[in-house]
Amino acid sequence: MADYPSEQEAVNNYDSSQYITPDGYTSDIAVFTITAEEYIKNPKVSTSKELKIMLIKRAAVDAAGRPNIEGGKWALPGGFIDGRTKETALEAAARELEEETGISGIFLKHFGVYDEFGRDKRGWIIANAHYAIVPEQALSKRKAADDAVEVQLFSIDEVFSLNLAFDHRKIIKDAISFIERDLIETKVAKNFLPEEFTLSELQSVLLTVSNNPRITTKSVFFAKVPKLAFIEKVYDEDGNPKKTERNSYRPSQLYRFNDVEVIKSIYE
Repeated sequence: MADYPSEQEAVNNYDSSQYITPDGYTSDIAVFTITAEEYIKNPKVSTSKELKIMLIKRAAVDAAGRPNIEGGKWALPGGFIDGRTKETALEAAARELEEETGISGIFLKHFGVYDEFGRDKRGWIIANAHYAIVPEQALSKRKAADDAVEVQLFSIDEVFSLNLAFDHRKIIKDAISFIERDLIETKVAKNFLPEEFTLSELQSVLLTVSNNPRITTKSVFFAKVPKLAFIEKVYDEDGNPKKTERNSYRPSQLYRFNDVEVIKSIYE
């Protein structure tokens, strides 16, 4: 006969002390944006764009004046999940991002769990990793929280020359791989674009992560993309094609993403 005749009795007698449990449970966020060179003479001239990641520099001491773990190093924004409020890792990521940078209401996606012993000097700390996509203009209001002295954008080439905290080098490498893949295989590029965009604007976003000839060659890209099922032309109230001159002197057709599901790599 079983030790406990009911599930409730088994739950009541469950002894968690038999198992090694984590010393902390955190959410970290790789915040990506795409920046463009400033217009110097002619706003109609297209400029190159670059994928960048936002990091915080951990303060030497915390808010209570105690030495900060990994102080002086650059790190992903993040923090401990609050079990008292029963928040999820994704909810904690959104909260921490707003607390540390002043940014809220953006695209967030979970992509990994990092649980190796020794990854944090404080004990066995399990980290949930997310990536976020933030329009460049939204980051103009970024700010450093109490345990950070700086918050700054870095190019993908620059970030790995920094003195990075914890195992954030590995997390950042993984985050870059995920966002590069998602930009090509999903509709995530829409988070870098206005709701209505031109083909040139879409191409410039994809070029930050891909050198595939189907994307880099303008004639090929412009011929292929309008035929994709998940992208459609925008029309005005009179049923005429809606166009803009914001990027060139010649009016350009506006497009938008629709609700059609993406099944495989969409641009290649």
